[in-house]
Amino acid sequence: MTRTQGSAASVWDDATPTALLVLADGTVLEGVGLGASGHAAGEVCFNTAMTGYEEILTDPSYAGQIITFTFPHIGNVGTNEEDIETVNLAATPGARGVILHSAVTQPSNYRATRHLDVWLNSRGVIGLAGVDTRALTALIREKGMPNAVIAHEPSGRFDLDALKRQAREWPGMIGMDLVPTVTTAQRFSWNETPWRWGEGYGSGDGGQFHVVAIDYGIKRNILRQLAGHSCRVTVVPAQTAAGDILALKPDGIFLSNGPGDPAATGEYTVPVIRALIDRLPTFGICLGHQMLGLAIGAKTIKMRQGHHGANHPVKDLTTGKVEITSMNHGFAVDRDTLPANATETHVSLFDGSNCGLALNDRPVFSVQYHPEASPGPRDSHYLFGRFVDSMREFRKKQKEPLRQRRG
Repeated sequence: MTRTQGSAASVWDDATPTALLVLADGTVLEGVGLGASGHAAGEVCFNTAMTGYEEILTDPSYAGQIITFTFPHIGNVGTNEEDIETVNLAATPGARGVILHSAVTQPSNYRATRHLDVWLNSRGVIGLAGVDTRALTALIREKGMPNAVIAHEPSGRFDLDALKRQAREWPGMIGMDLVPTVTTAQRFSWNETPWRWGEGYGSGDGGQFHVVAIDYGIKRNILRQLAGHSCRVTVVPAQTAAGDILALKPDGIFLSNGPGDPAATGEYTVPVIRALIDRLPTFGICLGHQMLGLAIGAKTIKMRQGHHGANHPVKDLTTGKVEITSMNHGFAVDRDTLPANATETHVSLFDGSNCGLALNDRPVFSVQYHPEASPGPRDSHYLFGRFVDSMREFRKKQKEPLRQRRG
């Protein structure tokens, strides 16, 4: 593939390419650069969402990845400071690069404060426009997510041999622990609740339940959903010991989303998760779901193209209902390795892969997708209510022996 033709040709005007995507197999895609200058290596994936590009680009789960948007009109509503999902603003941004089909237009939205180009540059994210994203998506579907280098040089002068070598030598996501690059450095509390039209974000009143959220790359709207469901939230770094978490006297544990290979991160997280699920109700999503699977003895596998988008149908096997979900993952729990005390609760209707599990003997469950849905439909918000119900029932059972003794 070389220069893009067709509807994106206006990007070119026969100008010298100022940005490249160099795949590990030597394929070079040329285009017009935007955002930060320089180069970055990562895994190229495609995202099918039609809205919410700012939330996607600031999702810490995308650390180590270069996002290709299949929707052509990205940047048309600009950017703002309210839709950023990264909690740890001092950490590495989410995506390492972004690939677009069409040139970015001037923003047209009352909430916009900056052009996407300016915003990407401020965050150190490299952009490439004018690419045939349909062809690139087809390549990923056929061959899997390739390792690559994205480069932006306004002069158009590139050391192509060096870029090809960097792309070829980048080790890839398997075995890569990226959580230390995105997790918080210290414990903090959270009480901001979801955004409401005409009101903005709200503030929680302390909540009925205390939840400790382990930050593997958590998103702001996950925390807002917890706070909006009567939870007082304490966020702790990924490497916090189980004893330190239990000392906070939580009613429940939340295992967050995050980037990288769950098996690599699991080297230090799995022992902690095993200790916690024996004691308290636990809810995990995305990377948290995968590491919960590892903690109960299952295995995880690398997917060919992964799931990235806001239109993924998932069936809840416990109710028979189908929900449209937001997803971002390149690894999955291998259902064939689930232990006897675990039940598969959700399944992808795209490819049949595992999307949820629950333990039969403990109030512990998880899903592969993002129930906070930022961006995406709100079909899965019920899971936060399910988590609250599990904590309420657990608290009730804990009090029963005391009432029996008093009787």
